[in-house]
Amino acid sequence: MKDLKPVENLADSFSLFPSIGSKTAERMAYALLDMDENDVKLLIKNIEDVKEKIHPCPICGVLTDESVCSICQDSSRNHETCIVVAQSKDILPFEKIGNFNGVFHVLGGLINPSKNITPETLKINELADRIKKEGIKELIIATNATPEGEITALYLSKIFADENINITRLAYGMPIGASFEYIDSLTLEKALNGRTKLK
Repeated sequence: MKDLKPVENLADSFSLFPSIGSKTAERMAYALLDMDENDVKLLIKNIEDVKEKIHPCPICGVLTDESVCSICQDSSRNHETCIVVAQSKDILPFEKIGNFNGVFHVLGGLINPSKNITPETLKINELADRIKKEGIKELIIATNATPEGEITALYLSKIFADENINITRLAYGMPIGASFEYIDSLTLEKALNGRTKLK
């Protein structure tokens, strides 16, 4: 059978999504052919809405469809405590646990010279402005436990060292329910270094 170029093009587009391989992308493209016309129109509208209406909050960088995100608008939030994350999606786990009442700051990435991501390309100056304007007293650095995340955390701790604020890093350790035989050495080392006092 002759290759169908529009289907190939659509599959190529679907393969741009994370974790979508060529076979899955091809199945998605063919599935679209079987979809009801109204469902296809709704899908197109939803994609357009996401691109047109979702944008970073001008204050913290969290994605929102409002002029300022609901977190920054919430006067009951403790603006003295700020969790610093790489991407907007990183705040979701903190919001789900429900017991953090502070605010967030999205850097827009992690320092990575190999990808030309430098401190100047991140929202670090904006964070410095917020520390002064909002009276932030503690930065909780919640970047990933990767080389890039560690470099970014170290950089932030150094440039804000002279500020009158506490700078903390999320603790790393053993997942609840995990057995020692399945724990890698780096996680175990972090758990040992981050041990807490019981008595």
